[in-house]
Amino acid sequence: MRRIVLDTDLSMGEPGSEIDDGFALALAAADPDLRIELVTTVNGNTDVETATLLSLHLVERLGIAGTRVVRGAAAPLTRPDRARSASAETVREYGRPIPAGYAAAEIARLVMTNPGEITIVAIGPLTNVAAALALEPELARNVQEIVVMGGVFLGQTLQSGMPGEFNVWIDPEAADAVLHSGAPLRFVGLDVTTRVRLTREHAERMGAAPGGFGAFASEATRTWIDRMRQEHPGDPELADSCAMHDPLAVAVVTRPDLVTWRDAHVSVVTGDGVARGVMVTDLLSSAEPPAANCRIAVDVDVDAFMALFVERISGL
Repeated sequence: MRRIVLDTDLSMGEPGSEIDDGFALALAAADPDLRIELVTTVNGNTDVETATLLSLHLVERLGIAGTRVVRGAAAPLTRPDRARSASAETVREYGRPIPAGYAAAEIARLVMTNPGEITIVAIGPLTNVAAALALEPELARNVQEIVVMGGVFLGQTLQSGMPGEFNVWIDPEAADAVLHSGAPLRFVGLDVTTRVRLTREHAERMGAAPGGFGAFASEATRTWIDRMRQEHPGDPELADSCAMHDPLAVAVVTRPDLVTWRDAHVSVVTGDGVARGVMVTDLLSSAEPPAANCRIAVDVDVDAFMALFVERISGL
């Protein structure tokens, strides 16, 4: 049984919002070989308050309401001026107080009291993880591993406005700190996550499942694909499917065979320049390569992952 902290900028549950982070939590809940010890939230897809409220709502929907949810960083590591807050309408809609606590401190406490037993699965910007490593330098030697959805290693985003992958681009200083921590790291980036796609056909299958989560999952999927079609009318792939970035990072915790791994030395471009968040990847093929600091996913068994994903989500 793998014990995990899921660190997330979850936005699933708001109409037309991105859904893969919520599906990652659902897949973790459905995996018989995973135990979610803690859910922590971070600024990213949405503000951290909304992410916390939506996470609380989703753990109840999934029937895992005993799972602790702790609010995390409201802004990138070195840019507190970029903090965002939930709208008054969102707070009123969910009608509950946000639990007290600090995600970085809770992550550090959990890892240090359970040395070698906790895996951190980070599917949002790495702000909380970097802060936890700064709070407790021994965390890097006591965490079982850190699995990150983030980065692009073998290609580019091809977007001048966001040259790095979103999670890294939001807080490149945090990603850089994690890469230099010495912790065991696995990165699942856009090189593989853009290939695992949830389709309208998958949505129909989930909606027809007898479990209570299927109808919600199906509707959220159709709504998100509809939004992608409207925003990207020239891309036929986005008219009928959406990428399951975050669920793949959850799946590989217990099913590392779903992807092909390579050792690499990775650094990240920090600051606000034109290459913000770009991952500089050395695949260690030179005569005198640098030491590897992580493993990166370079290929994925698309059919195997999608079959696993749909089966488990349909069973919720």
